[in-house]
Amino acid sequence: MLTFWRHGYETTSISNLTVAMGVTAPTIYTAFGDKRRLFLEAMNLYAGAPVVLDESISNAPTARDAARLLLMASAEGFTGETTPPGCLLASATASGSAACADVQAEVAEVRRRIESTLRLRIEREVVDSSAADALAGMVMAVIQGMSVLARDGADRKKLMAIVEQAMRGLTI
Repeated sequence: MLTFWRHGYETTSISNLTVAMGVTAPTIYTAFGDKRRLFLEAMNLYAGAPVVLDESISNAPTARDAARLLLMASAEGFTGETTPPGCLLASATASGSAACADVQAEVAEVRRRIESTLRLRIEREVVDSSAADALAGMVMAVIQGMSVLARDGADRKKLMAIVEQAMRGLTI
């Protein structure tokens, strides 16, 4: 997971992965079939079980709490001491070519699922579904922006300040 996170999906080679995992190429192919499936497993490890995230968003006391949860978890995750800066979902396929379009689509689907779950949670409090859609989109945009800032060197303190400012502007 960390190798894909550091180098991106397309530029990570099987050789990079064998070194990182301490296994041979045939072992990777036997266990995962190909690099794509290994990346998807790494992405699922990173994103966590969908049901756990969905439940934490859906079961948050308020939509604001759900948004804060996502923003704070992102700020913390993007500035981890043992992980590369930024977001695996944002950086691993950011510079991908048409050859990895299927992987980019899988990553985008994970982000859309998170946004959709947040939108549904917001809709429980906001009657206007277009407003709920825009609010969920805004939270996701702030998350993606924080990922870029973290990759550019922003520390956790700065990202947490951004979370607080975003929450002041979030009208849920």
